[in-house]
Amino acid sequence: MQTVILSLVVFALAMLGLGLGVLCRRAPLKGSCGGLACGNACAACPRKEGKP
Repeated sequence: MQTVILSLVVFALAMLGLGLGVLCRRAPLKGSCGGLACGNACAACPRKEGKP
């Protein structure tokens, strides 16, 4: 039972943190590479021009 309660508390804290980020109008999370906004900008990108 303690494990379930601890899990719920951790989950609630995570949701609270995400909610505070939205309320403070922080920039949304975004990936470091890939996706439509990649633009072949990162060196590790498999779609980078010049890579096989």
